[in-house]
Amino acid sequence: MGWKTLDDMDLNGKRVLVRVDINVPIVDGVVTDSTRIRRLMPTIRDILAAGGRPILLAHFGRPGGERRKNLSLSQLVPTLERAFETKVLFADDCVGPAAEEAAEALQPGQVLLLENTRFHANETKNDPDLAAGMARLGDIYCNDAFSAAHRAHSSTEAIARLLPSCAGRLMQAELEALEKALGKPERPVTAVVGGAKVSTKLELLGNLIEKVDYLVIGGGMANTFLVAKGMPVGKSLAERIMKDTAAEILAKAEAAGCTIVLPSDVVVAEKFESHAPHQILPADRCPDEGMILDAGPDSLATIKAIFEKSRTLIWNGPLGAFELEPFDAATNAAALKAAALTRAGKLISVAGGGDTVAALNASGAAGDFTYISTAGGAFLEWMEGKTLPGVAALMQAD
Repeated sequence: MGWKTLDDMDLNGKRVLVRVDINVPIVDGVVTDSTRIRRLMPTIRDILAAGGRPILLAHFGRPGGERRKNLSLSQLVPTLERAFETKVLFADDCVGPAAEEAAEALQPGQVLLLENTRFHANETKNDPDLAAGMARLGDIYCNDAFSAAHRAHSSTEAIARLLPSCAGRLMQAELEALEKALGKPERPVTAVVGGAKVSTKLELLGNLIEKVDYLVIGGGMANTFLVAKGMPVGKSLAERIMKDTAAEILAKAEAAGCTIVLPSDVVVAEKFESHAPHQILPADRCPDEGMILDAGPDSLATIKAIFEKSRTLIWNGPLGAFELEPFDAATNAAALKAAALTRAGKLISVAGGGDTVAALNASGAAGDFTYISTAGGAFLEWMEGKTLPGVAALMQAD
């Protein structure tokens, strides 16, 4: 693996600086979705059980280096105490005398939350002096924020070079899942890539065609590829200026032995709204006034058959306008098929990205996927084959 876990560290009596992602939605001072906090519980529980004293480092919002009351992490203390079932103390800075005093006073069984790291403008500049100030607060550094691992910041990258470092349970699970999906996957490997624009996923597509056996393209992106193949798409969402690029991707995929799967039939409507009158047509028969809003049943049958013979699935983006019924049909059905194969032990399925998580939750399939990443930017950059600074720093740490 190249990186250590909590199991590799002697935590007893040690202050453990834990970089976490608790960037949760708050309305009128109340946390409306505590999913990210709940996912930290295994890390905090294991550190406490091993005799360690967790000290939490986190950013919240984008204060731009200014102290802003509405972006203070102090408002999360009650929610953290309920989740961790222990006393959570708060320090009104993440470096300096107040933070050092609070860290020294922390007792076994307690958790210390430090103030928003981004109240310091140098945090996002990966400032080594700021990282050194943070490092003085702990004996061990533990990164449990994969969602921030694509940023080289003081609390994610520079600090890992100053203390014995490891991955937390959430980071560990994420990295292990990603290694299974693209690092050393069981083959055949299939990727589903959907969404609106080819232009935002060029690096992703370029990386995947070198690594997967089947690449299923859906959503508005698929329309751009249909244009590249000379097919009419009417008023569909499509980046017509990207047709030459799409054609190049098709040629490169063929040369790499990667089978690109485009819709063979489509669901077409004249209005972009729920339950708009619609019809199923061959992919090359979209009328001038029509909009392609979903993949059709023949396309879905092809996708399901590919899933059946695959061993690994990576999913990023819906197959159609999943937010509108009934144009969520292909996404839902494909997701449920992947879930059933995963449940039966026939498929390793890893998914990530905002729309992807929403679509899989809506379909009811999310619970059966092998792993679902909530780390939007970091997950996408990993799929693009990029080095994530926060992960690389763990691999180079002592």
